[in-house]
Amino acid sequence: MARKHLLVMLLLLTGACSAEPAAPSPSPRSPLKPPTLVNEVVPPQDVLTVVRDVIDARTVEFADGTKVRVASLAEPKACFAEASLSFARSTLLASSVRFTGLEIGVVDLELENGTDYAVLAVQQGALKPEGVESGPLINARDEAAAARRGLWGPPCEGSDTSKPAPTTTTTTSAPPPPPPTTTTTTPPPPAKACAASYRITGQWQGGFQASVTVRNTGTAAVNGWSLQWAFSNGESVREMWDASGRQYGSSVSAANMSYNRQIAAGKSVQFGFNGNSRGRPVPPGAFSLNGVKCAVE
Repeated sequence: MARKHLLVMLLLLTGACSAEPAAPSPSPRSPLKPPTLVNEVVPPQDVLTVVRDVIDARTVEFADGTKVRVASLAEPKACFAEASLSFARSTLLASSVRFTGLEIGVVDLELENGTDYAVLAVQQGALKPEGVESGPLINARDEAAAARRGLWGPPCEGSDTSKPAPTTTTTTSAPPPPPPTTTTTTPPPPAKACAASYRITGQWQGGFQASVTVRNTGTAAVNGWSLQWAFSNGESVREMWDASGRQYGSSVSAANMSYNRQIAAGKSVQFGFNGNSRGRPVPPGAFSLNGVKCAVE
């Protein structure tokens, strides 16, 4: 009997050893994400920097050496290229600006006082808009054209090249009658849209104090302003009030504060500063407001 039980146990053990193990249950796996060679780059937004160089009226170089083009502005016209470059340099060179990247090498540019540079350039007739059919740039273009401002006046008259002088045709069949006696008068120069006065109100050894008044002599309000001038005797701005001052070499710019951003037609704003001087301070002989030359009072 014991032998029979031993035989049964051997048979059971043999079956257990020869049985195939149960297949493990499949474990859940997350699907693999295929690799990509495309890097998602977020363009810079509202970055504050300084313009180190101006290549042309729509192309600038920032302090870090990056060169960018301002969006929505057409290439400078040949007949106004020098004047538009002068406008861009007086407005942007050594100035703090904010930019927002739209694509590689193309940005929207804003002056430190919040003025859109592209709108300002078109409004002053330095450049034409490109790639837009409505909005502030078109309104600025129409305003400049109506006022014959910048490239909308002589010598360009709105074209890409200078307008040739009109030609006259003479006939040889009969001598022309003698011309009537006329008196020609030289038209007065166009009125300036702004006027600036600079007064030295105090002076001491190695320093001085000055007061500057900016008057809007145009017919439209100025919303956001930046006044530029250049020192001629080594002066420098030390501290400024009622305006935000910056200096690069001898060039100085004073931008509005939040509370005096607007200058209504016929109205004025005033700011002052303390400065350093090596000798007797000399008042500047020229000023420009938002890139437009002012009369000096």
